[in-house]
Amino acid sequence: MGDEQYVRYRDDMKVLAAIGACVDRQAGRVVVRVPREPAEAAVAAWERTEEGAPGAETPEQYALQDGAAELALIGLAISERGRWEGEEVVVDLDVASAGAALRAAR
Repeated sequence: MGDEQYVRYRDDMKVLAAIGACVDRQAGRVVVRVPREPAEAAVAAWERTEEGAPGAETPEQYALQDGAAELALIGLAISERGRWEGEEVVVDLDVASAGAALRAAR
């Protein structure tokens, strides 16, 4: 790939960010229902303490850490705003956290 493609990709990211700003103003949070087991695992991820700062990471390691951080933020939302209804928790998630979960599922 030539450098000109990355210039286009950088421009594409600016457009994506502009669309994201529009979505953020309109969607803020989304109410979701999460089964007990993954909800409790998300809360545990939030409550977990990691020891030491990561060193140099591969792109795959960085992506894994980023996903774990997104899970922890969902756990925080469940801890603060979640309401249990039987075997599910109902929680309003920031649209970015909901999107991160969707991307992980695909």
